[in-house]
Amino acid sequence: MNIPEIIEGEKYSDERGNLFFNNNFDASSIKRIYFIENNSIEYTRGWTGHTTEQRWFVASEGVFIIKLIKIDNWESPSKDLQILEFELNAKKLNVLHIPNGYASAIQAREKKAKLLVMVNYALGEINDEYRFPLDYFKNM
Repeated sequence: MNIPEIIEGEKYSDERGNLFFNNNFDASSIKRIYFIENNSIEYTRGWTGHTTEQRWFVASEGVFIIKLIKIDNWESPSKDLQILEFELNAKKLNVLHIPNGYASAIQAREKKAKLLVMVNYALGEINDEYRFPLDYFKNM
């Protein structure tokens, strides 16, 4: 599938507490994981894109707004591309799958929010990172 999608997580609660799970997420292609914590809720991290790598995002603490753009030309993308917007909340174990070909911009909506990032290539395995200024795209 080559469009971003939310893979819905679930929660089970009983007298012992809560269990958050996502039995629909297949983690078999993950080779690397890391966390992102923005210094401020005013700061937006982006735009960073990948032609080959895929990413999966999960809010482990707090809430994040993730904006995605399907890049049409990696050397000189159109400035009026459609921006897709997703919200990830740590209260659910939803996984946002970002296929290759997209650039992302990430903003925390709560202080101390933490975003888990999973990648299908090991660090240094390929050179596949493109960065664009945050104000590059007109719709931002």
